[in-house]
Amino acid sequence: MADDGSESLSSGWPAIVRKIRARTPARLLAGRAGGAYRSGTQIELRDAHAAARDAVRTELNLDRDLGAAFVERWKLFEVSSRASSKEEYLLRPDLGRAFNHHSREELQRRCPPSQRLQIAIGDGLSVTAVSAQVPGLLPLLYEGANARGWTLGQAFVIRYCRVGILNEIGELLTPEVAVLLIGERPGLATAESLSAYLAYRPQRDHSDANRNLISNIHSRGVSLQDAAARILHLAERMMKLGASGYQLREELPPAGLPAITP
Repeated sequence: MADDGSESLSSGWPAIVRKIRARTPARLLAGRAGGAYRSGTQIELRDAHAAARDAVRTELNLDRDLGAAFVERWKLFEVSSRASSKEEYLLRPDLGRAFNHHSREELQRRCPPSQRLQIAIGDGLSVTAVSAQVPGLLPLLYEGANARGWTLGQAFVIRYCRVGILNEIGELLTPEVAVLLIGERPGLATAESLSAYLAYRPQRDHSDANRNLISNIHSRGVSLQDAAARILHLAERMMKLGASGYQLREELPPAGLPAITP
């Protein structure tokens, strides 16, 4: 991209301002041309907006988005919520919180019940985030769970997924702790941000108050290694205390814990 003058613009700033601007993707002090953005800033905004729209509108394809070898390695399979299309999913959030009949049968057939940890992957509002983060995060979670001696359910992928579907996972598979890795609503800073929602023995009448969240999992936010450590530590505390959500505040993992490596 051609130089839009941002370097000369920042040359006279105090060091603290330059440090702040370097640490955030927000378009702070981007400069202006008259009453408008500079051309470079405007082009970046349009590019980011297009990436956000694509992230929301793209249909999930397991082999393309996660890689055929990854899908085979983890024996991933796809189920769906009650939404029948992307358009219906966006207009009817309630349909994304429940499985359709075929998917309920498939989950009960292929997933062993009553495991200590059950991981599900939802497309959510960003297939881009799922594609970017899940192939690196899922192996770290399995490695950490195995090291703790936990039994693990068969991971699966949910098309047209909303967070509330955790309740149905709890009803169908009765895990001790359920984890949903789901694409976040994209913004103009990144379309690759993933969230991890955790719940202790989720039930039909649970709400967001009964869940915990680790968000902003992406290259400029929470790293995959830190996300895995936080998810596992939080799940461990849920199992110990028998609670999640408003009854449990996240505590960062102790500094002495061994590092999780890809």
